[in-house]
Amino acid sequence: MFLDSVGNDQLIILVAFLLISGVLAAKFSSQMGLPSLVLFIAVGMAIGSDGFGWIYFDDADIAQIIGVAALVVILFEGGLQTKWKSMRPAIVPALSLATVGVFITSVLAGLAAHYLLDVPWLHALLLGSIVGSTDAAAVFATFKERNVKPKIASTLEAESGTNDPMAVFLTLIFIEMIVNDSSLFVMIPAFFWQMGVGLILGILLGRFSSFIINKISLESSGLYPILALAFAFMIYSAASLIGASGFLAVYVAGVIVGNSELTYRYPIFQFNEGLAWIAQIFMFMILGLLAFPEQVFEGSIVFSGVMISVFLILVARPIAVFISTIKMGYTFKEKIFISWAGLRGAVPIVLATFPIVAGVEHSETFFNIVFFTVLISALVQGSTITLFAKKLDLLGPKKVTPEHSIELISLGKANAEMVQFQTNETHAVVGNKLRDINFPKKASIAAIVRNGNLITPYGDTEIQEGDYLYILVTRKFKEDLRVILNQKNEDHHDNGVVPKKNKTK
Repeated sequence: MFLDSVGNDQLIILVAFLLISGVLAAKFSSQMGLPSLVLFIAVGMAIGSDGFGWIYFDDADIAQIIGVAALVVILFEGGLQTKWKSMRPAIVPALSLATVGVFITSVLAGLAAHYLLDVPWLHALLLGSIVGSTDAAAVFATFKERNVKPKIASTLEAESGTNDPMAVFLTLIFIEMIVNDSSLFVMIPAFFWQMGVGLILGILLGRFSSFIINKISLESSGLYPILALAFAFMIYSAASLIGASGFLAVYVAGVIVGNSELTYRYPIFQFNEGLAWIAQIFMFMILGLLAFPEQVFEGSIVFSGVMISVFLILVARPIAVFISTIKMGYTFKEKIFISWAGLRGAVPIVLATFPIVAGVEHSETFFNIVFFTVLISALVQGSTITLFAKKLDLLGPKKVTPEHSIELISLGKANAEMVQFQTNETHAVVGNKLRDINFPKKASIAAIVRNGNLITPYGDTEIQEGDYLYILVTRKFKEDLRVILNQKNEDHHDNGVVPKKNKTK
């Protein structure tokens, strides 16, 4: 039963309240150092039947549909924001963590569940599979505002974006074996189909999406973000309909689209970022509604959840990380941090609805344990990531606003863009006057924003750390401009940022 007695006007007010609550929760979560998902879940539990009693919700099927749709949006947006240059070195270890790591974590967690909960092996391994993967929504949201070294952040983000297929595969395998007494060996080829075809479809359909977005001429620029989102859902559905991993396909497609030369790039990114926040807010609130505090915080559930969480954090995850990253260039400290930063979030809770829908024995207990485990992970791990990174000396440069492009006129009418770029202490342009910088001949500095103030650019204007540069450039010379802007202090030479004749002064 869901909002049976609520009218249309009350429903609209409720939706508005939930969105405002989500925005405020996100603001306060960053100030408190907590992952926003914790407060989103808390709001859902507060307005549920065991809280204020505004909504009674116990439909696992609807929660599963909402969760899957929200994850598509979140994974696609995460892919859009992923820089291939920083992600490329992390691909192999991330895939190892996403497959070998998830498998080891699931088996070890299942081993603990078998002896702790006294349930059959298949049921224990099912629970282990549900909590075996890290969560893209939690990881993307956590690392978006934290200045952890790019290599580590890219590894964790790529792992969380690609490990869902393994978790889903293992969960469905054990449900199938429990319900229909199927053989494990018969289902193994399905995993390679899911991973391989999901990856191929993501690459091909991502390129196809980029091509269509660039070539199609629409009446309004507001239609391009909608088109990109439609492609995301189409890619997920196309992969799922043929038995491949829709989650992997949509994440890979997001990476392809996000790293392509894209018309109306800025509105597409902004729209999907806002929609990803809405998806997170509603997904975690719905999952909070589905959990009844009286059941989640019941004594035996709390004990089991704490024990499994401790085992996951301190034993299963570290063993999986150290084994799956052997000889991959990570230091001991980096492996410790990767182990600690394996956040659980929406994916385990959504997967925990699968046994309920399938009618598996112990599924309600499993859901409550998984829910409590996610809360522990978010509260303990999520709130201490920056502290851990600082203690292990793994903090990178201060986070800066990513570069965006704002198209002035659509492709085919004028080939010009306004590039926004924020400088930091590592950029070679910092400390140089505009007239001394080798900007491309078709690039013009339109404005500089410094400490919130507009600076009119002249030849004698010196670029400072933290400046926002707004540069008008033709598309042909955009890549040349990007090379100049992104050169570092330690690697520019005579043909770099500053002309040779000025370097000798």
